[in-house]
Formats: sequence, structure tokens, C-alpha cells
Amino acid sequence: MSYQNSVDPKSDKVQRTERDSLGAYVLPRHARWGVHTARAIDNFPVTGTPIGKFSDLIKALVLVKQAAASANHQLGYLSPEKAAMIEKACQEITQNLPEYLPDFKIDVLQGGAGTSTNMNANEVVANVGLIASGFEAGQYDSLHPNDDVNMSQSTNDVYPTAVKISVCFALRSFLPSLKRLVNAFEEKAEEFKSVLKIGRTQLQDAVPMTLGQEFQAYAGTLRKEIAAVEAVVPQLSEINLGGTAIGTGINCDPRYGALVTAHLSDLCGFPLKQAENLIEATSDVGAFVTCSSVLKRLAIKISKIANDLRLLSSGPRAGLGEIVLPAAQAGSSIMPGKINPVIPEMVNQVAFMVIGHDATVSFCAEGGQLQLNAFEPAMGYCILDSIQMMKNAFEVLAEKCVRGIHANKERCLEQVQNSIGIITAFVPVLGYELCASIAKQALAENRLVADVLKERVPMSPELLADLLKPEAMTAPVRKQKGTQVS
Repeated sequence: MSYQNSVDPKSDKVQRTERDSLGAYVLPRHARWGVHTARAIDNFPVTGTPIGKFSDLIKALVLVKQAAASANHQLGYLSPEKAAMIEKACQEITQNLPEYLPDFKIDVLQGGAGTSTNMNANEVVANVGLIASGFEAGQYDSLHPNDDVNMSQSTNDVYPTAVKISVCFALRSFLPSLKRLVNAFEEKAEEFKSVLKIGRTQLQDAVPMTLGQEFQAYAGTLRKEIAAVEAVVPQLSEINLGGTAIGTGINCDPRYGALVTAHLSDLCGFPLKQAENLIEATSDVGAFVTCSSVLKRLAIKISKIANDLRLLSSGPRAGLGEIVLPAAQAGSSIMPGKINPVIPEMVNQVAFMVIGHDATVSFCAEGGQLQLNAFEPAMGYCILDSIQMMKNAFEVLAEKCVRGIHANKERCLEQVQNSIGIITAFVPVLGYELCASIAKQALAENRLVADVLKERVPMSPELLADLLKPEAMTAPVRKQKGTQVS
């Protein structure tokens, strides 16, 4: 199949022709993208996912162009008229972003270390600026995508900067979803604080706990991840603008890097820092590796929690059945009345995707060579996709699952009373060996531990009741060995 010139010029009755070093290319007359975008569309029909899917990335790219125009104008390299055209175009795009996202057509996976994405941004900004100033799209003698919009820049400092900023934007919108999920677990922990149940290790009965303690542990482990996500932002805030092609700063004023970084910080609303060693910063992708690793750790934790929710709700009659998940949809096309834990199952799959994305980021980072890593497009895609998936999944998990969970108190209590694990509460008083013998007998004779205890150990009802109190079995309360048992 040939993809040559696959951008259909018939989509606009009137056409325009643009040229690059490879020759002429026919485009729709009013297209806000140009020849470089068109060739990339031909060359990379890979995932079917355009960069325009990630609005944070497009916003970040446009803000970089706006900051560069301001810096170049301030240094006297860009005329006031052209600077104003670029600034106006960038403001128009960021203020009406949904309208312009379809113009960012390049596939997320592309060769060239992001050059196609940078070119796409240059062309859209230039043409929006031209049209707003009364010119025709493509009249680049009045505002040029490379000479003007891309002045003092290279893809190799623009693209990683834009990806880092877009990830910061994405994390900023992701954190509220994570915090709402933590709050949902904390609310359930409070609701279930008096529900006694049996704890389990290695899928075997352990010692009693409360369902509230179990849910508080979920909240606690996820709350740690809020701090971990927040901690990665400073690493992402160190950028290499001003390094241009390989970090030497060729084709830009030595004052430009600090100036454009300051302008970009103002536009983004959070502080950015120019890297001290721009050559190192141009080839290093350590911040992406760290960010992806943080996302993977969170994915692993949430997948474990989803596994637990599925186990605790299993049954409803032939499984653990300690909690009841809200019914989201019919679970079977053949088994009437069956309800599956579809929300936790979705969360598991999202986690698996994020873990896979992290592996991709690791391979991409390792694959860098010499002064540049050519695989930043895949890294950016994986990280942004992971954040978006988890944001959506966490919102669904909180609202359609966690907040609607009910405790099966009777089932929980029944399993505690029938558990061998409660003998552990008697170890400080009776000793390990005697307790082990009682547990073995109770298990072999299919009897309750309490009944065997009464038979083998003369124990006052008051002491037995005291040792079997929920608070005695779920908190650090210890009776000394040798306590009077009769």
C-alpha cells in the first residue's frame, strides 16, 4: 500500500502548493498545517493516535513558541510585527485549544526525535498567525514556520521541554483524582472501623483485624504516592531550552536560554529551571525514567488493591464474600444474575498497561546514543497515556466502586469465629506450644478454637471474653504468660 501524498487535497476545493527540500506537495488551501506535517502523516501511519489527542502536549508546545517569540523580540532578533503575530496566534490556540487539536495530526510514534511534531507546531502557529493578520495560509514570506516561529530553537530542545511541561500539566490534573480515591478509601475505613474480620497471609487465615483497618491501609499506601508524584515535578521542571541542536547553543544568543526559560515559567504558571549542562540535558532522559517509574509503582499498588477487592467480594456465596461491590452491569450472557467485579478488573488492566509503558520507557532511555535520544516520542506517549488512563480509572474506581462498597458484617464475624487464627491472641498467656496443639486439634476435629480452649484449659469466662475482645485482637494489647486461667 502506498501512502504517498495520502493527505487528500480534494478535502478543500481550492488548493495550495508548498515546497520543501523533497519537492512540491499539494495541500488544502485553508489547512493550518503545511508540507512538513503532510509528509509526516504519509510516513507514520502507525498507531492511528495523533499528537492532538494529548492537549497538554499541544498546549506546552505552543507556550514554548510563545516564550521563544517573546525572548527573540526582546533580544532584537524578531520584529515587533512578527512577534505580535506569533504571540497572538499562540494565545488564540491555547484559549481555544479544542478547535485546534485536529490540526496536530502527526502520529504519536514517529522517527526524528520529535522533529515532525515540532514542525507541525511551527506550521500551525505560523498559519494561525497569518490568517489572523489577513494573509493566506502558506504565505510564509510574511511569517515563516522555521525562520520566525522556530527562531533560536531546535527540535532537540523544544520537544523534550514541551514533553516535560505537558507531563507536569497532566500530573497536576491527575493528582485530584488520586486524592479523591484516597478520600474514598478513608471514608470507608471510618465506616467499617467496627467490622471485625479475619486477616490473611498467603491466602491462609491469619489473625483478626477490622475491615476499617484494611481499608485504611489502602488509603495509606495510596497517600504515599501523592507525595511521590509531587516529588517528580522538580525533575521535570529542569529544561534544556537554549541548547538547540546538541546543547552547545548554536544559532541562538547566549542570553536567550535564561530569558526564554523565564518567559516560559510565567506562561506555564510554575517555575522552570534551565539545566546547568545543556549538552548533558539534551541527551539525558532520566526525568522521564523517574516519572515513569513513579507511575509504575502506583500502578502496581492499585492493581494489588483491585485484586484484594475482587477476592474480598468473591462469591457471593461460594467465596469470601466479606464485602459487596456495587453492581455495575450484568456479568454473563449465559448465567442469569451473575455480577462480575468489572471496575476492579478494568483497573487491573490499566495497571498492566502502565507497567508495560514503563518497560517501553526503560528500553527507549537505554537506546539513546551520543548527544541525543531519538526515542523521546515513545517516552512522551507512554507517560502521558499512563497518566490519562490512571486518571480516568481512578475516577471510575472511586465513584462507581469504592464509595458504594458494603460490608457483609455477618459473614466477616462468622469467619473470625470459625478461624484457627484467633488462637494467636492466647499465645502470651498459654505459650506457643500449647496454642499450636489446640489449633491442630480444632482443625482436625473441625471445631471452634473457643470450644477446644474451654475443654483443655480451665479458663474463667471473664478471661476468655477478655482475650477475645475485638480490641484485644486488633491492637497492641498483651497479656503476660502465667496469667491466672482458672
